[in-house]
Amino acid sequence: MNSSDEYAVKQVRGPYVTLPKHPHHCETVDELLAYAAQRKASGAVLGVDLFAGAGGLSQGLTNAGIEIILGVDHFSYAVRTHAARFPGISASWDLSSPESVEKVADLMKAADIDVLAGGPPCQPFSKAGRNGIRNLVERGLREPEDQRRNLWRAYLEVVLLARPRAVIMENVPDMALDGEMFIMRSMIEELEQIGYSVESRVIDTWRYGVPQFRQRYILVALRDGLQFEWPAEVSKKVTVWNAIGDMPEVEGGWRPEGGADGWIEYEGPRTDFQKYLRRTVPSDQTNRLYDHITRPVREDDREAFEMMTADTKYSELPEKLQRYRSDIYNDKYKRLDENDLSRTITAHIAKDGYGFIHPRQARTLTVREAARLQTFPDDFRFSGPPSAAFKQIGNAVPVRLGENIGAAVLSSLEIASKKPFGSRETARALADWYQGLPERELLRPWMREGDRWSILICETFMERTTLDQIRMLWPMVKSLPSPTKEEGVPKEVVDLLLGVFQGPRFAKRRERFEAMVAEINNVPEALWEPNIDTTKLPSLPPSLKNLLELAAPVRDGERRSEEPVIVAKGILRVTSRFQGVDTESRNRQSDGRISIARLLGLSDYSRMAHLGLFELTRTICTSEEPRCGMCPLAEHCNFAAAQPLPQETTLF
Repeated sequence: MNSSDEYAVKQVRGPYVTLPKHPHHCETVDELLAYAAQRKASGAVLGVDLFAGAGGLSQGLTNAGIEIILGVDHFSYAVRTHAARFPGISASWDLSSPESVEKVADLMKAADIDVLAGGPPCQPFSKAGRNGIRNLVERGLREPEDQRRNLWRAYLEVVLLARPRAVIMENVPDMALDGEMFIMRSMIEELEQIGYSVESRVIDTWRYGVPQFRQRYILVALRDGLQFEWPAEVSKKVTVWNAIGDMPEVEGGWRPEGGADGWIEYEGPRTDFQKYLRRTVPSDQTNRLYDHITRPVREDDREAFEMMTADTKYSELPEKLQRYRSDIYNDKYKRLDENDLSRTITAHIAKDGYGFIHPRQARTLTVREAARLQTFPDDFRFSGPPSAAFKQIGNAVPVRLGENIGAAVLSSLEIASKKPFGSRETARALADWYQGLPERELLRPWMREGDRWSILICETFMERTTLDQIRMLWPMVKSLPSPTKEEGVPKEVVDLLLGVFQGPRFAKRRERFEAMVAEINNVPEALWEPNIDTTKLPSLPPSLKNLLELAAPVRDGERRSEEPVIVAKGILRVTSRFQGVDTESRNRQSDGRISIARLLGLSDYSRMAHLGLFELTRTICTSEEPRCGMCPLAEHCNFAAAQPLPQETTLF
């Protein structure tokens, strides 16, 4: 080895795990249907897992009592892992094609599948694509041949065709949280249209016994409008050391004798969590731990690892030990805190394990340790080399999360109570109430007017004015001529407004208003674009941009304004009270926005319903002395249920 290889690590080939197929593996669809009929006759609840990966969700659902007999994924190693672990068929079918969608749906109907589960990838897609699909949703249509469709559309299409008793979809929170929350709201709308009740939320997986900080978006839909009850959460964390503290020490790069069949001597579990993951290990293997292998460690890395605590940042290491730019990779190296949760295990662990340094040893995690943090049982093995195993583990749904959700689905199906309302009902109730209010009673009448210029003026100057002041000022603002797309804002209008709103109270507002007017005059058409480009109007606050697009939508050919979900403290007060869940103090940009979207859906009523929420927060559902008896949502509101309601209260 020459000087240029001073820090090189001797390569150690990882064992290639080849797994036998499950004893009830099926080679053909006919075999699968025969097996399904046999299992149904025995009373089994059958499920399908699309985008299944190695089977983290499949294993969790199996633990709960849902037998997965079809798993579909594109990663060949994951398909082989799934085929070894679960009965039926594990296939690499292209779910982006209409033919595969119909094939899966037909098979589900023929096999009488009860539960469809999966985590479809939801890559970002263009606003134009969203607008095209939105038009289909609004018209009650769907288009299987639409080339713009994403895999979430394919997943939804399977539901629409097969109509299973229950649907479980998991994904990263970002899937649901674009500005319009289009994917989530579209799925709720289409599922409700065909008789499903829908519940969704962002889950902190540690609250279901997973020893890592990992958030997932979960959507559950039950056929025939049945009510889904979320499983109870725990308050005590399973720590990293709870999960892996029983494993014997190993050096980086260590390999057992026997290759893929090799194992290390194991003394036994110590904590309840460890016993939980060892409970399915065969009795003749209780002293064996498989896949407890990891990468070799460079000498400079070993030195760095030994210096680090769980609080050490990469940038705090000596410069000689920094092989990456610390301004970009400040968290490149991370030693796990044995007394806390692990950071999120992702597929990147297949490329390097620097973000997952063992809490006590100078090495990165082993395959088995990573699997433990994802709550895979110790007898669950992964096809292929270690890099493929790490990728399968990182991409997986934590088993314990799937088990909790699956058990809650089965319990809800057994109880079979009807959900009394859906987003279409709540949206219509809000919209009808709002549209029926006399203009003189509105605290923000400009919102219902649908004119962007009037909204811009009033939201800039009149947001906190009294009802009497609004009754005096609003007719004046309403009568002002609007700017034109060609000539911009008339100077006399600006002078009038600046003259009306004088004094120190309005100083900053006047300054912002003048800046916005100057930008509108520079690009007169910018204010009337369906989706406003804030690079043309940089002084326009993002919150006001969203409000303009919501309250005053514009259509330009195939383009139309988005319908953003706007988070405001008052609106979160309404959703918290209505749903009986605190969305005000939790993550407003996830839990809060989801709670709003669940009320609104994406129907013909949702835009007006959203505007109604703003009015409701100021007139009815106030922070003090809410007037529940006058609220259009009172009949199904958790908060109102605890209040005495007048006889005249009605809903829907």
